Amino acid sequence: MVGAVQEGIVREMNGVFDVNGFDYDNAMAMAPKQQQREEEIKWYEEEIDDDLKLCYALNSVLHRGASKYQEIALIDTKHFGKALIIDGKMQSTEVDEFIYHESLIHPPLLFHPNPKTVFIMGGGEGSAAREVLRHKTVHRVVMCDIDQEVVDFCRTYLTVNWDAFASDKLCLIINDARAELEKSREKFDVIVGDLADPVEGGPCYQLYTKCFYQHIVKPKLNDRGVFVTQAGPAGVLTHKEVFSSIYNTLRHVFKYVIAYTAHVPSFADTWGWVMASDYPFSLNAQQINERIKDRIDGELVYLNGESLISSTTLNKSVYQSLSSETHVYTEDDARFIYGHGRARCA
Repeated sequence: MVGAVQEGIVREMNGVFDVNGFDYDNAMAMAPKQQQREEEIKWYEEEIDDDLKLCYALNSVLHRGASKYQEIALIDTKHFGKALIIDGKMQSTEVDEFIYHESLIHPPLLFHPNPKTVFIMGGGEGSAAREVLRHKTVHRVVMCDIDQEVVDFCRTYLTVNWDAFASDKLCLIINDARAELEKSREKFDVIVGDLADPVEGGPCYQLYTKCFYQHIVKPKLNDRGVFVTQAGPAGVLTHKEVFSSIYNTLRHVFKYVIAYTAHVPSFADTWGWVMASDYPFSLNAQQINERIKDRIDGELVYLNGESLISSTTLNKSVYQSLSSETHVYTEDDARFIYGHGRARCA
């Protein structure tokens, strides 16, 4: 999932909290050491709403830069390790990115009977391509990202994806994914939307619309083809931002649509994906496990047949919202996720 720190600010944290019942004398004795320790800690803050922020303690800011389209930072957090930040939104961290990328990539490829060609929209960090290339049946992966600077940045700093970027199966294209897919004469077994969240003024929200799905994505799928997209926060309090709308929009284009979720700790929320096809998703857990064993190089860390099937069972609140959703995503009637460009290193 690829997007930046709008404005980096470094400040010292020296707050001391007074709690009823606290040992005041002991607190006063410890205060100088505690204050010294807190002054040495720097924080990355991400604004989730007007009155809600997430804070991550930092070891350091490894790199910060900007491209024509986005602002980019690579930070080293104390709890989640290295983290990629694009347009003020955390994209992935080295400790738990496997949850997001295994969930995005392996379900559509496992449900497809024999995936050979894959088109990735976005995906500039290289992690989606890395997971696709683990499938033994795949012989061609086209990854199209609009931002050369993001790709170069990730290819330089995200060492875990060096082998994926070097693979002779990977065709890397720097272009607008919509334009590239529209002009392509090639069709694909699986198309992946590893895009930045739809934020107002951002480069990607047009790639979540019914028009795009119906007139560009669907015609570029081979027979029995599968489309999957990341679909934003899917928690009890956040799923109505865009998740339910993306799900309903795809129901207007494809015959079979499945929404599924997983908790991603570094996002501090449940995350959602939506998978769509004109052919039913009919595998059970045992059949999925057999395909994982036969098709995928190495062990998956997060996903197996049982967890994949269970991820499609949504809690009552989310299920009811998705079932009753009427909004269809269009360029003139779009929904957006809060917080573009509001992150800061503090």
